[in-house]
Amino acid sequence: MDLQQIKYFLALARELHFWNTAGKMNITQSALSRQIQSLENQLGVQLFERNKRNVKLTAAGQFLKEKWEVELSKLEFIHQSARQIQLGESGTITISHPDSISASAMPEILSRISDAFPKLKIKLVQVLYENQQDFLRNYKIDLAFTRDINTDKDIQSQKIQTDYLAIVVPEDHPYQTPADLTKETLASQKFILPTNDEGSSYSDLIRRLFNSFENAPEVYLYSEFGSAIIALVRKGLGIAILPDSYVYHEIPGIRFIKLPLETDLYVNWRTEDHNPVLANVLKLIIP
Repeated sequence: MDLQQIKYFLALARELHFWNTAGKMNITQSALSRQIQSLENQLGVQLFERNKRNVKLTAAGQFLKEKWEVELSKLEFIHQSARQIQLGESGTITISHPDSISASAMPEILSRISDAFPKLKIKLVQVLYENQQDFLRNYKIDLAFTRDINTDKDIQSQKIQTDYLAIVVPEDHPYQTPADLTKETLASQKFILPTNDEGSSYSDLIRRLFNSFENAPEVYLYSEFGSAIIALVRKGLGIAILPDSYVYHEIPGIRFIKLPLETDLYVNWRTEDHNPVLANVLKLIIP
């Protein structure tokens, strides 16, 4: 069994089609079939159930797919780290960030990185709250910006800035200042809110806001994507509570009413990650 055989297996496990997989891997279909059969013989395990029409993973094949994807990501990270050590200030860094800083903090951060390391490739992704720590631990991302407080000992965090929560309303909405928010006026509002994630300190902050008014909001829509929430508010489908950094998106037709509630922004990374590129980038981010 060698690494290339595992790559062939993972490619086929994703495609579940020999001809398509062979084309993507630049080998013949018969050669791919031989490699898979050889891998099955070496393992003593049937990986796929196949007939003339269909290919599907066996239970053992599904188990190995899940495990090998993680291990291959780790191995590729090790190989990439070796290349980065040799090449110095080049390579690729993958960064996840919330939509709320797409037009505020991220342009400035990326400008600093680009100026300091012009050969460094940057990949930006958005990751669901419940997946952030797993993505960091499994080397799918290298840095994660988040508004949630980290409690994982394998992940290191540093606060880099503080924003405020804001009520987001259409331009013609009667709310003008925070003083307009009362238990009585909130009771008549329909809310569009970020997804209520269990264990999220950011979700707890929004709950504390409503608790301060002794109010349980009427929420008829949740979304992970702040830009989508703002578009719905602009359409008049409800009002929202979001970080005031969304004001930098400069979307017409809405107003942000700043509230006296702080929401911190953190940068997170693997505690035992000694990638020199990561260390250099963190020096540019952490004040």
